[in-house]
Amino acid sequence: MKALPRLLLFAATSFFVGSAVQGATEFPFNEAARIAPTNDTSLKAMRGIVERFTTDREALERYYNIRWSDARRERLGQFLDERSRTLDAVNFAALDQESRIDHLLLRNEIRFQRQELDRQKNQQQEVAGMLPFARGIVSLEEARRKMEPLDSAKAARTVTDLRGQIADAQRKLEETLKDTKSTNATGKVLGNRAARMIDELRRSLRTWNTFYSGYDPEFSWWMKKPFEDADKALNDYAGVIRKKVVGAVDGEDDPVVGDPIGREALLAALQHEMIPYTPEELIKIAEKEFQWCEKEYRRAAQDMGLGDDWRKALEKATQNYMKPGEQPKLIRQLADEAVTFLEERNLVTIPTLAKQLWRMEMMTPERQKVNPYFTGGEVISVSFPTDGMGHEEKLMSLRGNSIHLCRATVHHELIPGHHLQLFMAARFRTHRAEFRTPFLVEGWALYWEMLLWDLGFPKTPEDRVGMLFWRSHRCARIIFSLKFHLGQMTAPQAIDFLVERVGHERRNATGEVRRSVAGDYGPLYQAAYMLGGLQIRGLRKELVETGKMTDRDFHDAILRENAIPIEFIRASLGGQTLTKDFASQWRFYDVK
Repeated sequence: MKALPRLLLFAATSFFVGSAVQGATEFPFNEAARIAPTNDTSLKAMRGIVERFTTDREALERYYNIRWSDARRERLGQFLDERSRTLDAVNFAALDQESRIDHLLLRNEIRFQRQELDRQKNQQQEVAGMLPFARGIVSLEEARRKMEPLDSAKAARTVTDLRGQIADAQRKLEETLKDTKSTNATGKVLGNRAARMIDELRRSLRTWNTFYSGYDPEFSWWMKKPFEDADKALNDYAGVIRKKVVGAVDGEDDPVVGDPIGREALLAALQHEMIPYTPEELIKIAEKEFQWCEKEYRRAAQDMGLGDDWRKALEKATQNYMKPGEQPKLIRQLADEAVTFLEERNLVTIPTLAKQLWRMEMMTPERQKVNPYFTGGEVISVSFPTDGMGHEEKLMSLRGNSIHLCRATVHHELIPGHHLQLFMAARFRTHRAEFRTPFLVEGWALYWEMLLWDLGFPKTPEDRVGMLFWRSHRCARIIFSLKFHLGQMTAPQAIDFLVERVGHERRNATGEVRRSVAGDYGPLYQAAYMLGGLQIRGLRKELVETGKMTDRDFHDAILRENAIPIEFIRASLGGQTLTKDFASQWRFYDVK
């Protein structure tokens, strides 16, 4: 999910330059303060510092937009060090609870972004031997960004040399491959990473060329042929890597490969998300939750007269689907039903606008290859077969989006799930968008799947099977995603795991794993659904089941905190004493 827009208005406030900040001179604080909405009481001492950090970081990333550039890493590293010193100048003891949370959030974010820069550097070094021409392309684009004078003849020589460097790299690769009968999993990962980097370098070279070509006659005269040759060489080289190293085949979808980050990077990511568990402990949690799902599956199968065969129960539940053209009607019906269920039980405040303004669209066939189910928010994107799909593809999509499986996903995507969540996040503590975490974003929606189950939302055994399919899928996501990044499971093995353990159609399982490991999502994203849901569930036990808060007050309060790590929401709602060296210690789930 993309970060929400933030207000960028400036205001000077005497409070902001008061006792909370001492000796900081990195920027004038009256420029960093923002005007908050009149119904938002979150204008605190730290808000301006957070928003200035976000705005400046985003500006730097737009300028240094070549991800693998040394200059980019160095400048962003310098920026993070500067802002860390600014944060050190804040008198933490003088801050109120909300501002202390913001302070700790920013400290945590700066530390993690620093670690990510180092990890990216290591990733680049691992494939540098396959990309000896990278620095030359980056240098051309960075010089253009700095508006340095251009010598067209010299630039043409540089680009001509690039073609030779690319040809040499391709020749060395093909010679190496002659001595190797097959490429192992590690080689496929590195090859896939190198091919993606070549794609980025090719886009950079094209951007550089487009800036001058047609506008500078001398450049066009010198550069036309050298650029065309270099562009073709880059494209051909990336193709060779994909076919001969990664295993791509013309006319077929690309192989699902991914890029595992390793245990050390996983631990750093968990620390950033305030999850005080090891990857191995989280896998144990998932297995324990899986056992609960399997027990409930057997109960539902028995109620359906199918013994304890959960596969037969799932097959029956997936056969009940809407006719072509009628899926939108089902989505509308399920959305209204969820809202009624919530309001009758006074579970959460639902603003009138939130009920009125959500929209629906149909998902394209191409997008369904990586997301065979819904996505949601203000717009719910509905996955459903189109007339251009093959017969078997249509049937798989119909089964995967059956009435009973949809019953567990519509409220996840709309209300009380992502749509309500994003609606509120756009209106409360908007500066915290910088710290948005999937453990709250996805955990919130998954938590409601759990709570609605407990409150009797599924009407029939088939409804329960539909909800159990998704709940077991969240367990599987923890297991396959963490094992993938630990190097214990390949992407093809993850696909098999979803088919055998959860009951996915193979096409849908492939789409799920492709989306999970392609790099568009963080390494913990898939694990965050259930783990975040379990965190909120644990917090509800502390505050609602003990009588300290009502369900409605509890849920409303979470929505007003924005999508930050749940341990900080716990500190806010529970009034926990926070120190400057605060570290995550909340064991929200008994692993034993």
